[in-house]
Amino acid sequence: MKNWVRANKGFLLFLALFGVFRTAVADWNPIPSASMHPNLLEGDVVFVNRLAYNVKVPLTGIVISATGEPQRGDIVTFSSPVNGMRLIKRVIALPGDRVAMHNEQLIINGQQAGYTAMGHTTENIQGVGELAAVRVDESLGQHSHAIQFLPQVKARRDFDTIVVPAGQYMMLGDNRDNSEDSRYIGLVPRALLIGRAERVLASADITGNWMPRTERFGMSLYPRQ
Repeated sequence: MKNWVRANKGFLLFLALFGVFRTAVADWNPIPSASMHPNLLEGDVVFVNRLAYNVKVPLTGIVISATGEPQRGDIVTFSSPVNGMRLIKRVIALPGDRVAMHNEQLIINGQQAGYTAMGHTTENIQGVGELAAVRVDESLGQHSHAIQFLPQVKARRDFDTIVVPAGQYMMLGDNRDNSEDSRYIGLVPRALLIGRAERVLASADITGNWMPRTERFGMSLYPRQ
């Protein structure tokens, strides 16, 4: 064993440094579900900046210091407060915000988000089939992004005003009626944030023919900023 370690010490050092890099500096996150349609697709692999919000002890979740504050509209990877599963959603409400949802429409600090129709499409739901989908542009202050509604799906489209406590965030999926987000798992503490998703590194059509979607390679997740 000692001889093997001695002979492969360079490779072992590389693995150790690689592990430190992935858990403390930058990471990539495969997208397995449709919860962020239309902006993220199944088969996308996104680059995640782990230093966007916190510096953590490598290979742990222990925060050493804060490096930045999550902003409304950020796409964030985090550990679910329910079961620890890694999720990716969009930051909708910040600490201190008063937020409500009425018939899919967000109201933040007394101001209703803006919605502009973008068109209609369909989405295939496993076990259900093709359903109608409505895409709109949602404006939250200075930030806007595309979201999607599935009118035929039973979902939580309403909730009364919530005041987001200090150190917590409300996360919603862009595919509003097909996303397990803060409406179901609760608000997300800052300590569970992993990093800010920045762009698509690579993409393949894993629900179809597995061909690469080269037009998505290197695509920014914030093209309107």
